[in-house]
Order: sequence, then C-alpha cells, then structure tokens
Amino acid sequence: MRTRALLLVLALTACSRAADSTDETPESDPATTTATVETKPAGDPEGTVTHHSLTIDGHERTYRLYVPRATPDGPMPLFIGLHGGTGWADQLARTDHIEGLAESNGFVVVHPDGVKVAGGPCGVWNGGMCCGVAARDEIDDVAFVDALIDEISADQEIDPHRTFAYGHSNGGIMSYRLACELGDRIVGIGVVAGTLGIETCDPAQPVSLLHVHGTADENLPIAGGVGPRSIAGVDFPPPTDGFATLADQDGCPDAEEIADPGSDVTVTRRQPCDGGTAATFVTIEGASHAWPGGTPRATPPSGAGYAGYDATAEIVAFLLDHPRP
Repeated sequence: MRTRALLLVLALTACSRAADSTDETPESDPATTTATVETKPAGDPEGTVTHHSLTIDGHERTYRLYVPRATPDGPMPLFIGLHGGTGWADQLARTDHIEGLAESNGFVVVHPDGVKVAGGPCGVWNGGMCCGVAARDEIDDVAFVDALIDEISADQEIDPHRTFAYGHSNGGIMSYRLACELGDRIVGIGVVAGTLGIETCDPAQPVSLLHVHGTADENLPIAGGVGPRSIAGVDFPPPTDGFATLADQDGCPDAEEIADPGSDVTVTRRQPCDGGTAATFVTIEGASHAWPGGTPRATPPSGAGYAGYDATAEIVAFLLDHPRP
C-alpha cells in the first residue's frame, strides 16, 4: 500500500509541475522546408475551445476540441494531437500551439486524453509495447480514435481525405499504431520523439509520415534502447526502423538525404510513394526529447527544447501537402 501511495503522489506531483510550466514560446529560426504547401502563419486562436467525453468499452474518455472562429466553406481538415506519456490534452495544446495555425488555416484540432494514471490528469496511450496502464490493460485506443472521428464528424464538416494524427513520445508511438491499424481513416501522421511499438504494420491504405527526432534524446534514444531519462523503462526499437517499415509499406523509393552544412537539421526523404504519399525523417543534431519550437513541460524532464525548428508548423504544412486523393 505504501508503494501504491508513493506512486500516486509522484504521478500527481508530475502533473502539477507540468501544469506550472511556462507558456513562453522559444524563438525559432525559419523552419526547414519539408513541404511545398503554403500555410498561413499562426494567428490568434479566437475560435471555440470545448471539452467533451465519450464512453468506449466501458471507459469514459475525454478530449479538448478547437473549432476556428471563421470556418471555411466546405469540409475542413482534422488534426488529432496525442500527448506524451503522463501528459494530457490541455498540456499538449499549450505545448504545440497548433490552435493558432488552425485558426489561420481553417482546420479543426482535437487533443484527446490518454488513459488516466493514478487518478490524476496525466494519461498514457496503448501504442503496443508502451506505455503504462494503457498497454498493460490492453486499452483499445485505436477504437477510441475511430469513435472520436465519428463524433466530431457528426457535428463538424470534416474532410476524410485530410484527417491526420500527430503525437509526442508515447503519443508518437500511438500515431504509428493508428497509421498501421486505422489507415483507412488516418491519411498521414506526424511523429516527434516516437517509434513503432507494434510488431505488424499493414496499413489499409498508404499513410504519409513526417518523423522528427533529436540526437540527444535521452528518453527515447534515436538509436533505440532504454533511455537514461526514460520513465517507461522500455527497450525501444530504433525510431528509424519504424520509419522504414511504414515507408516500405507505402511503396516509397530509396532514401534521399538532404543536409545543410550550416544547420543542425538533416532531412531524409522517401518519395513519391503509393497514392501520392510521402515519408520524411528529420534528424536534429543536439535536440532533446522536448517538442522542438514548443513550450516545454517542466516534468517529466525532457531537456531544453530545440528552438531552431518549429515541429508544429512543419507537421501541419507536410500533412496538408499530402491529402488522400
């Protein structure tokens, strides 16, 4: 009982400290181009933020929904943002700042919550090998996202050809799983500091992928293994292996590496792939586990965020550039 109580205190303390993290966004250099689409800069998020719940397999699940104030004519893209392990919906929304881009570019954003840990706001996703109670109890988070798309589409005019998922860490692992198991609905994914956590990946349709990873990530190392700062304690496969697996499934050609001698960023592209999809892996020299260009979380420790690359803007531009025909 003492051990359980200690775990509860630690989990709640982590959530509390993360909620106290600064909302200041690090200055960033011009983003490295990974897409040809022209997206508008982030505007003021003047749209509507609402919180909702739905029940899946007897579990009440919650999510944060952002709808822009000025909705465009016709169906809108949908971005599904998946927080990292022990994160939560509002936390990732503060970290990634995507709602400003949603306002200026006319798309809907949903930040769902993972399965709660120790009764607090912190949550985890069942990405396969990770993480926590969600993986241990075999929570069907694929079914949750599937139902979430249905629920949002019932109230908003969502474009099924532009329905995307993106995530950080455990949320990136979950994004890979969605690409593999919900490829009939998820058109493309963006991954920051994640990896493929399931053994079999067989998408129903080709799924575009932009993966961003730092070489100094000590939570989920770019070479794989157990990170020295990992709270999951999982022996992760190398993130490049998961990238190659999905790219191979998409029928992508051999890789083309683009490196700027004066930059920390190296871009590895495999495109064009089947169905007009593309796969890109971005390596950032010296970057930690934290979301590049975003507001860092105070806990769990992920290192200082890399300010020279705006992962959110790059993911949005890349995914909008690759709709499903």
